[in-house]
Amino acid sequence: MTSSEAKSRIQKLTDQINHHNDLYYNKSRPQISDYEFDQLLEELIQLETKFPEWRLPDSPSQRVGGTITKEFATVVHRYPMLSLGNTYSSEELMDFDGRVSKGLEGDPYEYFCELKFDGVSISLIYENGLLTKAVTRGDGVRGDDVTTNIKTIRSLPLRVNAKVPSRFEVRGEVFLPKDIFKRLNKEREDIGEETYANARNTASGTVKMQDSAEVAKRKLDCFLYYLLGEEVEAETHAEAIHKLETWGFKVSPTYKKCKNISEVLKYIADWEKKRQDLPLDTDGVVIKVNSLEQQERLGFTAKSPRWAIAFKYKAESMSTRLNGITYQVGRTGAVTPVAELEPVFLAGTTVKRASLHNANEIDRLDLHIGDYVFVEKGGEIIPKVTGVDTKRRNHGSKKVNYITHCPECHTGLIRKEGEANHYCPNEKGCPPQIKGKIEHFIQRKAMDIDSLGEQTIKQLFDLGLVKTPADLYDLKKEDFLKLDKVKDKSAQNMLEGIIQSKSQPFENVLFGIGIRYVGKTVAEKLARHFKSMDNLSKASYEALLEAPEVGEKIAQSVADYFHDTNNLKEITRLARAGLQFESSQKEPAQVSTVLGDKSFVISGVFKNYERDQLKDVILANGGRVLSSVSGKLDYLVAGDNMGPAKREKAEKLGVKIISEAEFEAMLKT
Repeated sequence: MTSSEAKSRIQKLTDQINHHNDLYYNKSRPQISDYEFDQLLEELIQLETKFPEWRLPDSPSQRVGGTITKEFATVVHRYPMLSLGNTYSSEELMDFDGRVSKGLEGDPYEYFCELKFDGVSISLIYENGLLTKAVTRGDGVRGDDVTTNIKTIRSLPLRVNAKVPSRFEVRGEVFLPKDIFKRLNKEREDIGEETYANARNTASGTVKMQDSAEVAKRKLDCFLYYLLGEEVEAETHAEAIHKLETWGFKVSPTYKKCKNISEVLKYIADWEKKRQDLPLDTDGVVIKVNSLEQQERLGFTAKSPRWAIAFKYKAESMSTRLNGITYQVGRTGAVTPVAELEPVFLAGTTVKRASLHNANEIDRLDLHIGDYVFVEKGGEIIPKVTGVDTKRRNHGSKKVNYITHCPECHTGLIRKEGEANHYCPNEKGCPPQIKGKIEHFIQRKAMDIDSLGEQTIKQLFDLGLVKTPADLYDLKKEDFLKLDKVKDKSAQNMLEGIIQSKSQPFENVLFGIGIRYVGKTVAEKLARHFKSMDNLSKASYEALLEAPEVGEKIAQSVADYFHDTNNLKEITRLARAGLQFESSQKEPAQVSTVLGDKSFVISGVFKNYERDQLKDVILANGGRVLSSVSGKLDYLVAGDNMGPAKREKAEKLGVKIISEAEFEAMLKT
């Protein structure tokens, strides 16, 4: 390669790696695997070594991670959070062991092995036993202060009740457990949103969410694996880990002390399969020299320690033939393409189908029917197609073009601006959408009719007995006896289950009717705010925006739902059937009249209250809560991220704007 060619290649690699760094660290939307990324970086490092004159000042080889987000305060790490060198082979591990032996001049040494968790690196600072700061890795030198969000992790001690140094730092990995990730995606499906790609990206996005209350709902977890501090008394990494365990920190019990590199290789082999059974995703093993004194002697390179390395498991990938593509239609009309594959044994199971996500992914892969595609499981719940072996492509094979019409009802598909998915708009006449809406209605978090199920709904639909949720309440015992294998007792149980569902609270009904983007939490907020279905159905778009956790997209969706005459007819039928259409939540008990019948509008995010809690405090102390700013309003209570329009209107009308602290002072007068 000539100098000129090297310059061009270094520039191209730098641009590529910076792009993928941004997607991975800042946007949580990686497009290539870790292995592919590492190969690009390795090529860049080799070229820069050979042609140092073309190394760019902002080269990714000089960096540890991505750039810093502006949404959180920036904190400089007292101890830089350096990345580890990566290897995918036992030969490179043996080379690492040779370098360690040489660096220690033949002195005996041992290793400490830990599984490498696929999450978000975090540094926790404790002062006098209290958690005072939590900082992300950032670029390794500076990170983001995400203390409020990290405090929502229940397994993390906010105070260490033991004799500890006056100041110490603990590092670990924040992750989203597999079962929680699965639940979150089910909720996304329920409200018609595109599901999350994987648990690691979701954890990364969660850590940087602005609302810590939302973070708490995600139920993040954290494993700790590193103890730092000038007053920490430990001679080995194993001793430091033991201290963390005795101090009450959550440490994964999967670690092991190894006498030599042979035991390290055995540990790696032992966990290659077993790690799939863990409650979180893993992508490798971290190997550290155990002695802290020896770590200090070995020291660091410019960007990583010489005493540690990460062995990364290759995501198990197999090549198999793409026989075709089928398209699934969900409850909300979202159309999902699925690869139909020649069966292949992968990561312990036989895989026949794999996710293709959306039309963008099909275009990116440039799929042709008959292609040999690479399929991975990795940390995914559902296998996915990651690439195409174009060398094996048959000449004249047919390129995949995304369908233009619904595979079930043949209605033309639509694709909304800014959304990746295609949708079938025929929600009232498309069979899978109709059945999906009824299945959503009977689920546990909605009407909880556990005597029915997916197959029962299918039979009722196929027989023409049920086409909307309201039809369930018109069914008679003899209707159930028409179903396959249903006897007298089963029919009676189904009927009683439907009758009992009438006692479900209003928020369950509201979630069950399936308004797009209205998940369980939003349904509860709307029920509490508007008190009844009648109030909600008559609410304007502006009034809907006043409800907690309701943004423009949700407000428009709710308004559109109640402007549809067919939906209003369905609501009327459900009301006649006896479902709960009013909130059972009572007004807060009166504790004082200190607010003297003054009127308040609440806007923004508050430190000590959720908006509903603040509303209850106002009502309990003799005040009134209004939904909009007008000349008759007494106070606008302004929290963080308050809408500028409300403030501007209040200032124009001369309404007094008060802070959360000023409001609390009013309660004490």
